[in-house]
Amino acid sequence: MGHTVALNFEDGVTRFIDCAGTESVADASYRVGINIPLDCRDGACGTCKAFVESGTYEGGDYIEDALTDEEAAAGYGLACQMKPKSDLVLRVAASSDACKTKPAAYAGTIAALRRLSDTTTEFTIKTEGNPPAFLPGQYVNVEVPGSGQRRSYSFSSPPGADEAGFLVRNIPGGLMTTFLEGAQPGTPVTFTGPVGGFYLRDVKRPVLMLAGGTGLAPFLSMLDRLAETGSPHPVHLVYGVTHDADLVGLDRLDAAAARLPGFSYTTCVADEASAHPRHGYVTAHLDAAHLHGGDVDVYLCGPPAMVEAVRTHFSGAGIKPASFHFEKFSPSGVVTGAA
Repeated sequence: MGHTVALNFEDGVTRFIDCAGTESVADASYRVGINIPLDCRDGACGTCKAFVESGTYEGGDYIEDALTDEEAAAGYGLACQMKPKSDLVLRVAASSDACKTKPAAYAGTIAALRRLSDTTTEFTIKTEGNPPAFLPGQYVNVEVPGSGQRRSYSFSSPPGADEAGFLVRNIPGGLMTTFLEGAQPGTPVTFTGPVGGFYLRDVKRPVLMLAGGTGLAPFLSMLDRLAETGSPHPVHLVYGVTHDADLVGLDRLDAAAARLPGFSYTTCVADEASAHPRHGYVTAHLDAAHLHGGDVDVYLCGPPAMVEAVRTHFSGAGIKPASFHFEKFSPSGVVTGAA
């Protein structure tokens, strides 16, 4: 039986390969022309050491110099020896370029356009062939037709969906906004990816999601995936926007809450003139009950100022989450940083 292995490289590019249960991850990678670091195939050098983000596998045979017991216990494995027993996500200690690969390219057409509010538009792309493979939370670089330029948007749809969905902030005169205003279903569009180290890991403890504006998109993808797989721990989302018109996607959040036991969410609006019951920024609505004394995995996606404000808040409050994954974006949709 074969399994899917996601190789996430240092530059954020992710490639997906099929790996038979009888072959090693390294053999499967080289079979399709992805040259992950490798100096031997005997578990002797440790060059192919990778961190296993999720999944189970047979570790194979190797010597202590290549992989210590402590490293193996921490989640590292040798690609030349590991054979998957389930789908895997591996963090590879090399760039995609060094491994002779690059993001996958996709062609498709606009399937639907929906104006969610005066400030936000949702659009979906129907790709040619199979739907794009990605990890929930990742983004792609969409070429704006006729411009020769690309903009980066996180998937708001789950992996495997027939149509890839995205949220766009409407910016007067903006490149993507202008294109979408004149686009019609059937308009050709291309994109490359997936890209990014901001993606849902295995849920091993409570999860706190923090979204700002259209930074909600990757969380919609994550929640759809969790609704399919279930979560053994509670998941809470705090979703903050600047103005009332920016608050979109609540129908998707309500649907997730109905499908995913243990999921809850809080919304807030920064504009003091808002009629919303909760004013202020996300940091003003971080309930101690959702921080679990630091035993929590935090995912944060929003503009740079929000990311820095949350980090400062955690530091000042002496909160050190078990893990902290974040992604920054600019209003144009271009991703400016991820970790």
